[in-house]
Amino acid sequence: MQTDLKIAFIGGGNMAQALISGLADKLIPANQIHVVDVHAETLRSVEKKWGVTTAATASAEVSAADVIVLAVKPQQMHEVASSIAPAIKNQLILSIAAGIRADDLSRWLGGHQAIVRTMPNTPALIGQGITGMVALAGVSDQQRTIADTILRAVGQTVWLESENQIDAVTAVSGSGPAYVFYFLEAMQQAAVELGLSAEQGRSLAQATFLGASALASASDESLATLRERVTSKGGTTYAALTSMNDDAVQAAIIKALKAAAQRGAELGKEYGQS
Repeated sequence: MQTDLKIAFIGGGNMAQALISGLADKLIPANQIHVVDVHAETLRSVEKKWGVTTAATASAEVSAADVIVLAVKPQQMHEVASSIAPAIKNQLILSIAAGIRADDLSRWLGGHQAIVRTMPNTPALIGQGITGMVALAGVSDQQRTIADTILRAVGQTVWLESENQIDAVTAVSGSGPAYVFYFLEAMQQAAVELGLSAEQGRSLAQATFLGASALASASDESLATLRERVTSKGGTTYAALTSMNDDAVQAAIIKALKAAAQRGAELGKEYGQS
């Protein structure tokens, strides 16, 4: 446990709470985690669950923190960053807000450069997330290690060379859980139409996704090879994949992810104009 690190969260929503759950009294003493949120109910909840300190507005605890995690909605970031700018010294700033470019955040913070922009995803809520991360030049090696440690409390991390790659991460993993749920819904519906119950369809679909993902993680073989091993020519899997290919499912998925990445870039420009 790192007993000397102080972390302040601005915003106490789901993703902030996922991080707090992975950190409090595991990597960092709970009483060295401070949460700022305008909602009194949220503050009561996080204080009761984890024993962290809380406040409705940024105060001395924020300026004294080693790390400030900005966990507010993207449309609130400009106002929040501007309000805490006078308290910023040499702290590491972690942003988990989608669409907010690090350069814009730096500008709102008066030119502060010790910023790591991150893109986590919702499986972080159960410690199974993956987070894309990119650091501005002002982030020291020690701060980079701290940022990585914090996000690894809720899953894996992937460091990027360029902030432009964040839009791709947003498209693949940030939005990705929704695609999985979408496909699971389709499998469940197909199961029902084939005579199974909705509960049976869901159980079969979820277990199949979990098992296949675990198999892919445990194997050094390519995804194409793993797919081919399940696909006997003329068999049932072959029939299903042939139908998907005829309907250009793969091309549609790639097109959809490119649309998500493009929208991420557009949001960055829109929010940055604030």
